[in-house]
Amino acid sequence: MKKHSALRIETLAIHAGHTPDPTTGAVMQPIHLSTSFERNPDGTYPAGYVYTRTDNPNRVALETCLTALEGGAAAAAFGSGMAAIAAIFQALAPGDHILFPDDAYFGAGRLVRELMAPWGLTYSVVNMADVDAVRAAMQPTTRLMWVETPSNPLLKITDIAAVAQIAHAAGARCAVDNTWPSPTGQQPLALGADLVMHATTKYLGGHSDLLGGAVIARAADAFFERIRLVQTIGGAAPSPFDCWLLMRSIRTLPYRMRAHSEHAQRIAEFLADHPAVESVHYPGLPGHPGHAIARQQMQQFGGMLSIQVRGGTDAAMRVAGRVQLFTRATSLGGVESLIEHRASVEGSHTTTPANLLRISVGLEHPDDLMADLAQALA
Repeated sequence: MKKHSALRIETLAIHAGHTPDPTTGAVMQPIHLSTSFERNPDGTYPAGYVYTRTDNPNRVALETCLTALEGGAAAAAFGSGMAAIAAIFQALAPGDHILFPDDAYFGAGRLVRELMAPWGLTYSVVNMADVDAVRAAMQPTTRLMWVETPSNPLLKITDIAAVAQIAHAAGARCAVDNTWPSPTGQQPLALGADLVMHATTKYLGGHSDLLGGAVIARAADAFFERIRLVQTIGGAAPSPFDCWLLMRSIRTLPYRMRAHSEHAQRIAEFLADHPAVESVHYPGLPGHPGHAIARQQMQQFGGMLSIQVRGGTDAAMRVAGRVQLFTRATSLGGVESLIEHRASVEGSHTTTPANLLRISVGLEHPDDLMADLAQALA
């Protein structure tokens, strides 16, 4: 087989990390549920595996695949997206400063405020879509820039190459949450980022039936080894079965993401012209403030969008209550379409507009989805 760097992502998704089982010749790798692995009489480990918390064949295969998909040097898989984010922050030292976006996954914000700040990290919140604001917010102790692009839930766009350059000039690292675009839609490491994080629960898993996270590094350096230490000693490792499920699902990722993105584009255009909709947040729309940058750094605009409904909270809740094909649920990235009133989920500390509905566009026919939204908005 060709070297991974020469292969297109559709081929990588099917082949990276996959080899026939040497014992049986099975095309699909078996699930290695064992927690322990036998030692030789001399104390060595014949296959290199000691204990599943520190290493497991299914996890090694998954990390190999993710490294190839993101064009990185190494990857560490975790039991959840939040565990992956926490590992990056825990690799820092007390007193280090983080730049954090003003629009980001609510759970990541809570992690910084409620766990990492008391532990000793400091942070500043900044509009990452404003490069000048990012530059002005840098401090002598800034060691990490946390980027979400498109952001959750307002789909703001950050110029990854520009902010990574600012970070590097100050001796800091740039980490990008690439969950929403997936590796098929955006390649942050190629744009200068040092680390990529995925909640693999979402598009990489794609079927709403597993929990996982991952960090992929541009360089397998000392900082990444600290992330690996959090994974193995901290014990935030994924189960072999979840690793196996992810490897199964990643094989169809490029084709699923193509359809998610095409459907979301059509639905965003439909909603942009609807009189009951105040605004649509989707980077594929030419009127989106970050559209030009998104076109430069994204191969697809993704399957996520959000809308603000005219009439405030009550109107938004009525729309969410009237849909028939969309399921009212948290999370995203599955084959089924989801809709959620985001502010009521996030609670009293939310900065999300009260009339905002976050939409994960699935793989149903887009005409059926648009008809459902039309009757709910009527």
